Amino acid sequence: MLEPLADHHFEREVELDSDREVLRYLYARARTRDEVKAAHERRLAAADDAGLGYWAAFLTAAPGDFVGLMMLPAWHEQTAGAGEARRIVSREAELGYRLVRRHWRRGLATEAGRALLEQAFGAAGVSRVVAQTMAVNSGSRGVMEALGMRHVRTFFPQWEDPLPGSEAGEVEYELTRDMWDRRATR
Repeated sequence: MLEPLADHHFEREVELDSDREVLRYLYARARTRDEVKAAHERRLAAADDAGLGYWAAFLTAAPGDFVGLMMLPAWHEQTAGAGEARRIVSREAELGYRLVRRHWRRGLATEAGRALLEQAFGAAGVSRVVAQTMAVNSGSRGVMEALGMRHVRTFFPQWEDPLPGSEAGEVEYELTRDMWDRRATR
């Protein structure tokens, strides 16, 4: 069950980000309460009317059992025209997920990811969804591949404080509307 992220989910985000293992491919440490609060506020501000944003995930069979944070914020928009005639001609979103450890390896990120892709290519009308992770993050890469995303590049950003494994680079996967539509007709 996905609920649009709201203020009452904040303590769940604190729980999630206090586990260093959950964050091992993102940060070198657990996040402070103030850091989680700042991220929470940015996430709430990123929600849009088209249906992009952030969700708290819970087990359907046990609604109070928090699974994690699911993410589908806007990634990139291409516009045409000027002033009031300005319109979006192409929109992309970024897929992300962060699960509490007790729910790892149960297929829940893939299940939630599928629901978010339906949202992206349905109501939100995006043309492309991207997802990025460290090349060594085999769990996340497995979710991307299970969702039908394809690897489009490996890149090597310069980090001020690199994480273990960063020497292997970052990977980007994508799923385009055409890919999604072809999957739906099979």
